[in-house]
Amino acid sequence: MDTQNNSANTQTETEDFAHLLRSNKLKVTQPRLRVLEIVSTKTAAISQPELEKILGNEIDRVTLYRILASFEEKGILHKIFDLHGTATYAICSTKCSAHHHHDQHVHFICSVCNSIYCLDEISLPQINLPSGFSLYSIAINAVGLCKNCQSTH
Repeated sequence: MDTQNNSANTQTETEDFAHLLRSNKLKVTQPRLRVLEIVSTKTAAISQPELEKILGNEIDRVTLYRILASFEEKGILHKIFDLHGTATYAICSTKCSAHHHHDQHVHFICSVCNSIYCLDEISLPQINLPSGFSLYSIAINAVGLCKNCQSTH
């Protein structure tokens, strides 16, 4: 019974991802679907090297790089840099679109395991800019211990 439910969930998820790709004028390909599948299952942002390790020989490095770049450009993923300067990726909010991200929320970075978590529920303060300035992005990172590392320290 669980196998049927998992199969139905996987099918629905694949259809949702295919719709997401088509709505962003991207061709539905197995590599793109696979990247979305992996990123969507993570509770923390994931780096390209981590994705490469999970994917093994399924997708070559150049293709993965292009997929991540196109997903970021289209507002499907947003990029966050960890404490070592490595780019990590997380699913964008449904309000994001091409060249116009609405992922302006606090990111929590664990100082021990370097995992990055999107804290969507924390509101950012209103930024009042001087006349003539235009705001494109806000990045606020909170650094501390995640609950996994908290329990081991």
